[in-house]
Amino acid sequence: MPPSQLADPVDPTALTAWANGRLPGTGTVEVSVLGEGHSNLTFLLSRPGTATQWVLRRPPVGPLLPTAHDVVREFRVLSLLGQTSAPVRIPTVVALCEDPSVIGAPFYVMERTAGTVVRDRLPAWLENDRGACHRLGVDLADALAEIHSVDWSPFVAAGIGRPGGYLERQLRRWSGQREGIQQAVAAAGGRARELPDYDLVRDWLRHNLPQETEPALVHGDFKLDNVIVARDGDGAAGGPRVAAVVDWEMATVGDPRADLGYLLSFWPEPGVAPVMAQTSVLGEGFPTGAEMVERWALRTGRRPGDTRWFVALAVWKLAILLEASYHRWLAGMSDDPFFATLGTGVPALLARARQVADV
Repeated sequence: MPPSQLADPVDPTALTAWANGRLPGTGTVEVSVLGEGHSNLTFLLSRPGTATQWVLRRPPVGPLLPTAHDVVREFRVLSLLGQTSAPVRIPTVVALCEDPSVIGAPFYVMERTAGTVVRDRLPAWLENDRGACHRLGVDLADALAEIHSVDWSPFVAAGIGRPGGYLERQLRRWSGQREGIQQAVAAAGGRARELPDYDLVRDWLRHNLPQETEPALVHGDFKLDNVIVARDGDGAAGGPRVAAVVDWEMATVGDPRADLGYLLSFWPEPGVAPVMAQTSVLGEGFPTGAEMVERWALRTGRRPGDTRWFVALAVWKLAILLEASYHRWLAGMSDDPFFATLGTGVPALLARARQVADV
């Protein structure tokens, strides 16, 4: 049973009443679970009388950390991107509902983008095509460069991020998230487990804080399984391409090298055992991490410098985020089988962050 079914998080009758006048078609909105992702919950919507399909996103069931799973923010980011002339690849958002009485939480609806989400295995049409894998990797770097080339000032004006102090705020925010986990577990009568590598990496990040570069719009969770891949791209080369970038809940304005480090944290390195399933699918044919950085620098005109600090930050943040998911699973708020692996998965991530930091 998918984790989203634990508390019937989308009532079709209530959703249909809300959809009248907002979504075309007639009759009851049909809802099915999209079993992709371990963060916000996603559902496929359809309705008699129209061939259009939509995707609904809402927060997961159960208590959440402050600022986490913010679908309202995600909708606002996508709406602002939809108003810009910059060629950022995003789905088209349709409507936002901030009233939790409709389905029990805020949610938004966007048009469905055709394509494939690549997670722990490559689709059959890509698996043995090294040239196609390479083109997809290059296009992924291009898609990230497009985000970092957007005019960030409208986002600051809308209260989404600030142009300075981003890296320091990241350390404060994610340290606070860890403390929030400990407080939530204590309030439930338990005690969060000790994670000594968390403290070591946190202190190293604080003591080695780099000087920030020119700000940009930052996605915050940019990786291969947060894009929709179209099998046939445009242009003479053809082949797979990024059709849309999704999961914008952590987008803000800051140092774009944080996105670069996050992408690299999922990219395979020679002689380094993968700690995340997706890393193992990025085999022969895909560009190396160094090639991805070089392509990003070419497309943005920015200097990446030493990316090690940003990779360590990315893995450390991911470990904190997944620790919260692990405690939701322990509390019975999710039956996502991936969360069951985090008892060892989170310490492995923190060990990897410590290895990157060399502490």
